[in-house]
Amino acid sequence: MSDATQPYVLPDIGPAARRNFDLFLASIGQGFNAWLERASRRTEIERLEALSDTELAARGLSRGEIPRHVYRDLLGF
Repeated sequence: MSDATQPYVLPDIGPAARRNFDLFLASIGQGFNAWLERASRRTEIERLEALSDTELAARGLSRGEIPRHVYRDLLGF
């Protein structure tokens, strides 16, 4: 059997190093989640900005209200 088919086993690095590694991975995950959230909101802003004023008005929005609408859950509106 070749090495490519063998599963990789992590060496025992000890509890402190394992905790630090877990914290490192968690911090990366939190940053990635924040990036996804911003990207998603940016996409929503771009989608709304592409609408005509008439289409925005049909949704009860003006062009100046787009950011407030997209971030309403964070701003408490």
